[in-house]
Amino acid sequence: MSTTIIHHLASVDHASAQGQQKEILDLALKQVGFLPNMYLNMANAPGMLSTYLHGYSLFRSESGLTPAEQEVVFLSISQFNGCNYCTAAHSMIADKVSGVPKEVLQAIRTQQPIPDARLAALAAMAVEMVARHGQPSPAVVKTFLDAGYQERHLLYIILAAGVKALSNYSNQAFGSRVDERFAAYRVD
Repeated sequence: MSTTIIHHLASVDHASAQGQQKEILDLALKQVGFLPNMYLNMANAPGMLSTYLHGYSLFRSESGLTPAEQEVVFLSISQFNGCNYCTAAHSMIADKVSGVPKEVLQAIRTQQPIPDARLAALAAMAVEMVARHGQPSPAVVKTFLDAGYQERHLLYIILAAGVKALSNYSNQAFGSRVDERFAAYRVD
């Protein structure tokens, strides 16, 4: 897979940022506790970072999915989209924060069958929505619903896919450098 990187936009320096860039970076810092390289790149378009932060927060707070399930969705989409930055970040969160079983995390990272039927159905639904541009096959939807998920969860997967499109695509465009705290989970 060939990668095109935008070379003419630099990361925003938080210390010298002004106006909307400073406001959104201050908010991000307050929410996350540090400024990931991804955010410093996205801040070139403050509305983009604002939309990302808002959608990410709503997915986390409203989806009704457990933290582990949320991470499976984000990680599966990021891995499918080939975003090494988000795959590393969500792998660290999955392992250290969200409680994703190690064998599930490893399966997603290596594109192997997930050894948990419910999480496998969730991951398959997340990837299906992205891969088929929001037109999932009836079989994947049935497996997802049979695993105990609801149609409303599908809407939150769409929200997660939108959030990941913002982060995955901008990371790929900028060639975002994986932050030190995620480096142990680097996949490239």
